[in-house]
Amino acid sequence: MDEKVMVNDILAGVKSDLTAYQTAISECENIGLRQTFQQIRNNDESFQYELFKVAQSKGYYIPAQKATITEINTVKTEMQG
Repeated sequence: MDEKVMVNDILAGVKSDLTAYQTAISECENIGLRQTFQQIRNNDESFQYELFKVAQSKGYYIPAQKATITEINTVKTEMQG
């Protein structure tokens, strides 16, 4: 398995984990456990962003084209109304 595949697999796994942590946080009644999940999520988000930067710098990940001002305003209008 080459480095690009490993990096993309890890990024996909962390993305899945973040989704699971968000669900657990929103459904957790115990404040201590909720805070623990939040800490883990925050750490995973930081890790994911650092790995994303590495992947991007090596050309493993090409982000989508940036949205235009018109596209941004269209989404804002749709979300507000």
